[in-house]
Amino acid sequence: MSQLSDRHQHFWDLHQAGCFVIPNPWDAGSARLMAATGAQALATTSAGFAFTLGRPDMGHVTRDEALDHAAAIVAATPLPVSGDFENGFADEPEAVAETVRLAREAGLSGCSIEDTQMTESNPAYDFDLAVDRIAAAVEAARSLNDPFVLCARADGVINGSYDMEEAIERIAAFDRAGADLIYVPLVPDVAALERVLAAVSKPVNALAGGALAQLSVEELAALGTRRISVGSLIARMTHAATLRAIRAIVDDGDFGVFAEASGGLGIDRLLEQGAGA
Repeated sequence: MSQLSDRHQHFWDLHQAGCFVIPNPWDAGSARLMAATGAQALATTSAGFAFTLGRPDMGHVTRDEALDHAAAIVAATPLPVSGDFENGFADEPEAVAETVRLAREAGLSGCSIEDTQMTESNPAYDFDLAVDRIAAAVEAARSLNDPFVLCARADGVINGSYDMEEAIERIAAFDRAGADLIYVPLVPDVAALERVLAAVSKPVNALAGGALAQLSVEELAALGTRRISVGSLIARMTHAATLRAIRAIVDDGDFGVFAEASGGLGIDRLLEQGAGA
């Protein structure tokens, strides 16, 4: 899939039937490792990328930074890539639409838009504005030459700004507005995911975290999930490993933790393979 148009079409096709896992790299190296080990597509992670800059998640990365990062991930492997673009880096619908157009210029095959404001406490946008923002993003996506998967996210549940009842109302409205993929991150239980799946006609993305982390890919697929993402979880696993190693060294003077390290030559081979070399 060396041509971007081929990647865009393949990404669209992945969402039309079956179920696939879309891991979330945070730099070119992690993207290539994921590609080498069988990933069919990749999605950026706003948190994972922010951590590489020494910043917290939720509104601390600019649109230009996110676009440059996305372009680097696109260039790293032959796989299609979707962008985790928070609130679209804007409040107004037309500015969100411009983000979608810029996402395609960066080589992305899709992106997600949240209904959460990037201000203190991260409140949800009012219902009507949230829907208008998705409608504008959809219109921009439809104006592009190749398919573009527009994922509409209802983030109020994960952020604590609204409950599942409102999440269901919002995703139904996002579906009617033309979103290609629906996502309610970190639903409280399997029954809530079933409600999401029943409420919309479009493919649904599920986050393999919280209550859903107890389910296998096969079980999530059997429920009707079309796409499974991991968000910042793999990135945060690398931070956990770093903290474990540093604490062992600093607190205990123990270098035994290094026995868990991967071999350098093996990583080199995977990086070459993931690059399509």
